[in-house]
Order: sequence, then structure tokens, then C-alpha cells
Amino acid sequence: MQTEPQRSRAVFSTEDFALMKEAIAEHVKRVADDPRSVKFAHLYHRLGRIAS
Repeated sequence: MQTEPQRSRAVFSTEDFALMKEAIAEHVKRVADDPRSVKFAHLYHRLGRIAS
């Protein structure tokens, strides 16, 4: 007997992405002088595309 695999469920909701984006925006402000701030800024923009 062969069954179909279960569909995967989303881990994060749209609201979760909005909250993460908000948190990252605040973090980017605090680490503005850190070279890694560019990576956080890119993450912020990627989350914006997902949550749209």
C-alpha cells in the first residue's frame, strides 16, 4: 500500500515575516558601523519581498 507524502506546512506566517523585518530594521540601525550591517540590510529587503 503506497500513500502520498504529506504536504509540508509553512513554518512562518505572513505576520511572522513582518515582525522579523521590523526586528531586523532595528538591528540594522544599531550595527550601522559594522561591516555585517550590509548583510542584515539585504536580509531585510528579502523578507520584504516574501511578506508582500
